[in-house]
Amino acid sequence: MQHRPVVTGEADTVEGPAVGAGRRRLWWPAALAAAVALGLGVPALVAGGSDASGSVASVPAQESAEAGFARDMATHHQQAIDLSFIVRDRTESTDIRNLAFDIINTQANQRGMMMGWLDQWGLTQHSGAEPMAWMRMDHRYEPHDGSLMPGMATNTELDKLRSLNGQEAEVYYLQLMIEHHKGGVAMAQGYVDLGTNAVEKRLAQTMVNGQRSEIDLITDLLAKRGAKPLS
Repeated sequence: MQHRPVVTGEADTVEGPAVGAGRRRLWWPAALAAAVALGLGVPALVAGGSDASGSVASVPAQESAEAGFARDMATHHQQAIDLSFIVRDRTESTDIRNLAFDIINTQANQRGMMMGWLDQWGLTQHSGAEPMAWMRMDHRYEPHDGSLMPGMATNTELDKLRSLNGQEAEVYYLQLMIEHHKGGVAMAQGYVDLGTNAVEKRLAQTMVNGQRSEIDLITDLLAKRGAKPLS
């Protein structure tokens, strides 16, 4: 089990909205989530699903929707964390830095929980299955240029964000994050519809509600900057 999310190429601290001269470290929300998952959350998660007879559900299988969602959403969340760290260092806007701080901490926390569940289930954090195969979609997403799932930015888009500063960086980050959230909402809703474990479904529904609300907020932030979503 990882005790902190891996944020490739970016610093591991972020300034909070009311921290003053101090700095908050990113590791604590993920570490706390992992402790909860391993201590209290996982037994509830395993027992959260039951069949029609009321018997406790078994530990999820390697290629189950439960395991697939945890793996894929952890990967999806990691990129949102990466995007938010990138923009944090390229803007002085309080609104954008606060949004980035919230996304980093919320998604690091949730990512830690999902990785903790996989560890407690005795399952690998990666599998040979195609991303989102557990969703049984009629159409297959074609991974390209580092974008593994719908909504994920490409390596080219990440490089472009790294090249921008000020309002240009803010607008592009907000546009990428709306697309990212749309993909995340669709995946989380997919697990809500397909999943069998009550605890994991509640987490997925929390993601749906939270990211839909953030899409509205991000759209407003774009409008204040005279810009619109990419789609």
